[in-house]
Amino acid sequence: MKQQPIISVITVCRNAEKQIEATIKSVITQTYDKYEYIIIDGASNDNTLPIINNYKNHIQIIVSQPDLGIYDAMNEGTALANGLWIIFLNAGDLFYAIDTLQKVAPYLESTTAELVYGDIMKKKHKQQFLKKGEKPHNAHRMFFCHQALFTKKELLLKYPFNLNHPMSADFAFVKKMWKLGFEFMHINETIAIFDSNGISNQQTNKGLLDNISVIKEQDSLFERILFLPRLYFKIAWNKIRRKK
Repeated sequence: MKQQPIISVITVCRNAEKQIEATIKSVITQTYDKYEYIIIDGASNDNTLPIINNYKNHIQIIVSQPDLGIYDAMNEGTALANGLWIIFLNAGDLFYAIDTLQKVAPYLESTTAELVYGDIMKKKHKQQFLKKGEKPHNAHRMFFCHQALFTKKELLLKYPFNLNHPMSADFAFVKKMWKLGFEFMHINETIAIFDSNGISNQQTNKGLLDNISVIKEQDSLFERILFLPRLYFKIAWNKIRRKK
């Protein structure tokens, strides 16, 4: 029998005192025991670090220092990880159930894919709905949430998140992996609960503008003609909605 894979769960945060404890609890209560937990804190100046330290006996690596943003912290966590597979569960994100990693582990053990992803439960306006991961394709947006993605560590080391994309480096990474021909596998499992209530139209537009920069960087002229108009329309529509 093959040895079960080691999974590195990485949480990055800064000034997340209202969200971090729930995220930590959703990780350390997992029934699967062949994982490590890494928290990269961006030198929080609120109560985040004391909360983290309350659980330090359950967390293998804790780092708290200034960084260049979320993706810089994610790259730092990857460099420290010992797992074969990495999943990023950031402050405010939760595993869907206490046996999530237990259910995912057999897929990771047997697959030849480098990227394995599932579904998420999305929370918005006090409602929850299942968001299925889509089949990989060339797109103007992510076709699944990074909270549902398990990636081989070696891939993240070779292709770290591009800090030139402060809002969409995960989109840039996934799009690049698809274009380079790496193998993706979708599993019919709900991986995480993602709360999108805090995302404003202004933040959404910043993300869309960064998506545009990713497309300009990676896609052909035909693809840019296909994708860019709809993104510019979304930005304009969000601005109109914000004025109402």
